[in-house]
Amino acid sequence: MKLQMQSIHFDADKRLLDFIQKKLDKLETFFDRIIDGEVFLRVENEGKENKHVHIKLNLPGTTVMTKEVGTTFEEAVDLAYDTLKRQLSKQKEKQTAH
Repeated sequence: MKLQMQSIHFDADKRLLDFIQKKLDKLETFFDRIIDGEVFLRVENEGKENKHVHIKLNLPGTTVMTKEVGTTFEEAVDLAYDTLKRQLSKQKEKQTAH
């Protein structure tokens, strides 16, 4: 899956970007018609959970999105993965019902 990743107010290292790519590629097992996606990574200054991840996936005819917060980007991506997995499963059920 083609992902466009943007880190806002910091430079993400290659290891983090590879982790995100590998994790989100697994979503294609739940819904194989994902066109592309965008990932936004942001660090807030306040609090312990200051790593924000916003993921938007483009599907034929619709879009699924999630925003998650964690103490690390890996944790936030894992939470976003679970949310997107549920959304994609629902989307697949809708399409097979028609």
